[in-house]
Amino acid sequence: MTSEQLFQKALKLMPGGVNSPVRAFRSVGGNPFFVSRAEGASLYTVDGEELVDFVCTWGPAIHGHNHPEIKKAISIALDNGTSFGTPNPYEVEMAEKILSMVPSIEKVRMCNSGTEATMSCIRLARGFTKRDKIIKFSGCYHGHVDSLLIKAGSGALTLGNPDSAGIPESFARETIVLELNNLAQLTEVFEKHGFEIASVILEPYPANVGLIFPDTGFLRKLRELCTNAGTLLIFDEVMTGFRVSPGGVQQRENITPDLTALGKIIGGGLPVGAFGGKADIMDYLAPLGPVYQAGTLSGNPLAMAAGITGLRLLQELNPYEQLNQLGVQIRDALLSAANKKGLPLQVPQIGSMFSMFFSENPVRNYDDAIASDTKLFQKLFRYCLKNGVYLPPSPFETCFISTAHKDSAIDKACEVLQAGIAEI
Repeated sequence: MTSEQLFQKALKLMPGGVNSPVRAFRSVGGNPFFVSRAEGASLYTVDGEELVDFVCTWGPAIHGHNHPEIKKAISIALDNGTSFGTPNPYEVEMAEKILSMVPSIEKVRMCNSGTEATMSCIRLARGFTKRDKIIKFSGCYHGHVDSLLIKAGSGALTLGNPDSAGIPESFARETIVLELNNLAQLTEVFEKHGFEIASVILEPYPANVGLIFPDTGFLRKLRELCTNAGTLLIFDEVMTGFRVSPGGVQQRENITPDLTALGKIIGGGLPVGAFGGKADIMDYLAPLGPVYQAGTLSGNPLAMAAGITGLRLLQELNPYEQLNQLGVQIRDALLSAANKKGLPLQVPQIGSMFSMFFSENPVRNYDDAIASDTKLFQKLFRYCLKNGVYLPPSPFETCFISTAHKDSAIDKACEVLQAGIAEI
């Protein structure tokens, strides 16, 4: 069946024909393609097309698709069973890997998704501090958690509905939403409510509203305010963990959060999440403490085997400088083409992550992001897709590069992106 045939069938079987909203292509036009297989830096569609992929399964595929060593690790684990419902040796090895790479984490618990990880961090913070209120920032997406799906980014923003139906008003009242990089506002809220606030959660480099960077000193001041108020600081590093550095943003910025949410790369392409932090906080979890959290498939041996191999490869290859060079090459190609065309374009980039905002000024927050010219991105997306390059199907997502993006893939992408800029 062709992609169009499959999608028409899916529309009758699934809401919107998809299992995750942004896949429906609503913000870029047209209907989605269906993938039959993936290899290295490429996706192969059921229509016989090859696409250079800058979505990388939304972040996990830092080693590209179908990596032979990750496949081998899954195969070995599979020979022994798919799930045990008991402790297994892979869980211990994964915990050791995470603790060795993320210094702020003294104890860790595995779960099954980034959403589970952030949800559990919030519950744990509330249980530990015995407070109810939390702070989040506009445009930061932390999964589809009731308390956190307020002024969210990612798919919710893409669909123009950042506040989801089905969230009780009483839940929303416990969530204080602030503007990123607004230190005056942040300080004022802590002065008024500091000792009521259980936690502050943020993506330290927000990557679900495009890619945005914190102003110099913003994260350090946030850490100071949290410490002084007895508020737990939660870094959602589901996107950035192990991607911008071995220890994530917190290592790059030398900021120590109390809790960290992880996912994506630690599953090697299989469903996984994790959260960890200071031992005294983590020990508030059952069975030691009063905060309950559980999961039938948490620590699944297949996901652990894949993730362990992915992390080991990062330690052995240390590809971060190489990935950054590729990111800079794409950024410079985009900016050069935009300057030649006379288009206002911002290309925030760090390591293997980059995004595009058609805007006159650097984007510092949610309002800046949604003010950018999304129609220009839509045109660029369609041009690139037609010419063999797959960008995220939303102007409010981040692009990813993998170690499988060799010179030929990057050269092709730069050529197509520049031609696309010239066309729009």
